[in-house]
Amino acid sequence: MSSSFSSSAAKKSLRAWLPALPCFVFLICFFCVPVVEILQTGMVNADGHATLDQFRRMTNDLVFAKVLGNTFLISGLTALLSVALGFPVAYFLSQLSDSFRERWMIWIMVPFWTSYLVKTFAWILMLSKTGILLTLAASLGLVDDPHALAPSMLGVMIGMVHAMLPLAVINMLPIMRGVNAQLLQAAETLGANRSIAFFSVFLPMAGPGIAAAGLLVFITSLGFFILPALLGTPKETMVAQLVISAINDLFNLPYAAALSTILLIFAVAVFILYDKLVGLSSLSGDARAAPKKNSSAATTALLIGIGRLCGNGYGAAGPVLQKVKGLKLYSLLAVALLSLPIVVVFPIAFTNSPFLSFPPQGFSLRWFEAFIFSPVWQASFLRSFGVAIVTALASTALGVGAALALTRLPPRWTKPVFAFLLAPLIVPRIVVAVGLFYLFSRMGLVGTDLGLTIGHTVLAIPYVVVTMAAALKRFDWRLDDAARILGASAFARLRTIQLPMMIGSVAAALQMAFIISFDELTIAIFVSGGMKNTLPKQMWDDMILQVNPTLAAVSLVMVIVIALLVLLPAFYKMARRRTHAIH
Repeated sequence: MSSSFSSSAAKKSLRAWLPALPCFVFLICFFCVPVVEILQTGMVNADGHATLDQFRRMTNDLVFAKVLGNTFLISGLTALLSVALGFPVAYFLSQLSDSFRERWMIWIMVPFWTSYLVKTFAWILMLSKTGILLTLAASLGLVDDPHALAPSMLGVMIGMVHAMLPLAVINMLPIMRGVNAQLLQAAETLGANRSIAFFSVFLPMAGPGIAAAGLLVFITSLGFFILPALLGTPKETMVAQLVISAINDLFNLPYAAALSTILLIFAVAVFILYDKLVGLSSLSGDARAAPKKNSSAATTALLIGIGRLCGNGYGAAGPVLQKVKGLKLYSLLAVALLSLPIVVVFPIAFTNSPFLSFPPQGFSLRWFEAFIFSPVWQASFLRSFGVAIVTALASTALGVGAALALTRLPPRWTKPVFAFLLAPLIVPRIVVAVGLFYLFSRMGLVGTDLGLTIGHTVLAIPYVVVTMAAALKRFDWRLDDAARILGASAFARLRTIQLPMMIGSVAAALQMAFIISFDELTIAIFVSGGMKNTLPKQMWDDMILQVNPTLAAVSLVMVIVIALLVLLPAFYKMARRRTHAIH
């Protein structure tokens, strides 16, 4: 009897793990192995013996200490400013109805998914000495001798915060939406004004979302190199730039591996700290996530005191915490600033001048013709498009299976499996890129479309898993149980019940994976081998050599592609809602 029970339990456990096995094998081969190789390469000398020479070199290198300090300073400031500036927008959106919120989210998602290269290119046009902002300021007599705002630390921070602000809003919003409004009403019924209720009830419950936003922005910023390289001076160099230089210029793979290891260690440390304080579930938008230790009495008293200060007579800060026009105006301004690069690139792409200038001179399609009829640009565009399609299909197939397994696994396995699936999102992208470069150089995959697809799929899987995990939490599993009782196989239930009811989430996962691949540069710099450029890699090469109006035309094409991918599903969803409302 006991053996029969054990056999049945083993089969049930195997069935629970089975959907995730392809994803596990893929990540072990193309994520775990490369990352382990980085650790090994940085700690092994040419003779194959363990050594810490590379790390000792860093401790004695004042340049590295300066660069490491820059990296944490820029990443920390970016996370702090992005969360602080994005919080009012997320709070405003959380108070809207679903239909209004979706319309607002369109204008946040389009700038969010717009290529970092496009946004950086736009900021170069705006912040340089002959850029739009200083040209306007000089023409209005506001400045006599304009000095460039980029390259500089200010330029780097403007570009970084602009790029990361949507990510902060998107991560704070789900948990804010999950805060029970009845708790705020109860606090007000017991005598608390709106400000006290906000600080003592809403803010602590929204804390996991704030922490999740800060974590993702900080870790994403750790691996940045595009913005500091193009908008900063050598004083703003970050560790990722040293990694690229160590490989491309110095051909020093052990030093690059040691640098990557430092980034990896700090990223993992931040991730572990976050899990201890908040919990991983907040990364999937779980409103039930909460700090693992209750707030101290001192913290609660401090929040109540701040609430009283802000709400005393509804002073300057009080109205901002309510659903008033001031908060809407702030959100409108934030969305307008997020869309600014798109607005800037549009007219520049149609200039007739061979140089970048503002205002644009004349009207011409010559730069679009240069893009369309250039074999180099067309090859890179088609390669990016093809790789993105395959990446979207592969990562969604793997991610959906992994997310399904998460719903069936015993509770003790859910957290470590979820952490493993999120690991490519947590580890700085430059670390993954260097590790894949080592691995692919031995496998002969450097410079191949297959290598690019594998690398992009590794990066896209966590986004698919988070999207599908959130969808599966809302899925009514009683329908699946009914089909199983009636004799439907697991595959039949997946095909006829689960996927049709989650088609919107699957489409969102495909969309997200495509955009991640289409816009990806870090993997392309290492894996393309300089022979088969993707569109972002070709843009990067041209920006390094010479900024010209062709880049404006290419940037506008990328904006159009991303905008269509974001807008079409949103408009389709709205049209279906109107149709259902009519019927």
